[in-house]
Amino acid sequence: MKEPRLFTLLPEAYVTTPDGMAVASDGTLVLSCPNFADHSRPGCLVKIDSQRQVRKWVEVPVHADTGIACPMGIAFGPDGDVYICDNQGWSGSEAGSFKGRILRLRIVDDRVVAATVVAQGMEHPNGIRIRGSHMYVTQSVLTKVKDPTGLLRSCVYRFGLDEEGIQINNTLDDPHMLTTLLTLNENDQYGADGIEFDPQGNLYVGNFGDGAVHKITFNLDGTVKDNVVWAKNPDQLQTTDGMVMDEDGHLYIADFSANAIAKVYPDGTVERYAQSPDSNGLSGELDQPSEPIIWNGKLIVSCFDLVTGPGKVNTKHELPATLSELDL
Repeated sequence: MKEPRLFTLLPEAYVTTPDGMAVASDGTLVLSCPNFADHSRPGCLVKIDSQRQVRKWVEVPVHADTGIACPMGIAFGPDGDVYICDNQGWSGSEAGSFKGRILRLRIVDDRVVAATVVAQGMEHPNGIRIRGSHMYVTQSVLTKVKDPTGLLRSCVYRFGLDEEGIQINNTLDDPHMLTTLLTLNENDQYGADGIEFDPQGNLYVGNFGDGAVHKITFNLDGTVKDNVVWAKNPDQLQTTDGMVMDEDGHLYIADFSANAIAKVYPDGTVERYAQSPDSNGLSGELDQPSEPIIWNGKLIVSCFDLVTGPGKVNTKHELPATLSELDL
């Protein structure tokens, strides 16, 4: 397996829990920081340049009802605007229940000059990818949907890049709901999370609790043709958080609970790519990885380092937060 190295330490003044990543048009790496460990540090976006210099870019506009922002998955649109999954429900607070949003921010000279609410009322928006004129968003839980099995449903939504003001009802009759997933693992009822496209336009979605990757194919009219479990190996992949695909069709997945990164080959074969024991991450160990990204020829991994409990290698939260680096 590959040996992770320390990519950078993140400033404690404004980062406690790093999460989603995207590459800006100027080549800088942008990191979302929902700061669930301490909301006295505002949810923000951080920029990292080629010299690994870290700076706060902007604070994400807060929700009027909760007073906080919880930026997780992020993606840049073709015009340079950044789209953000504001996952208000992740913290479990009553105030944030069904208050999740998809935000579109226009940022000029390190200032948010326009903030648009694309969708609101979401239970648990998590990951986002943009393809063509649409964005695709995972929602990790759908508690209003009562499956006959008693197990958890989650879903993927699809929105037009220029849509705004959409009210999500979190039920199966929502017109923006693209497809759903059922999480079979009764011990980890958490569903759609990581999300990625291949060059052919097929969509891959991680079913977190099952440690599975679903492959979603489309008809010519954009409707879903098929949604099947494409990759799954419990010995090599326990949980599927953020994911990224390289140009050769290899999918790299953050195995959040196992402190690991998995690699999935184009034929669906799964292997563990890197793994670390419980640690503070200060020597570059994977410390509850939440999302990988390919940047300047390396695999950069954000370390969430917050959730503990059964099935989790991580045992406590420590600062400073870190990013790890792996060779491809």
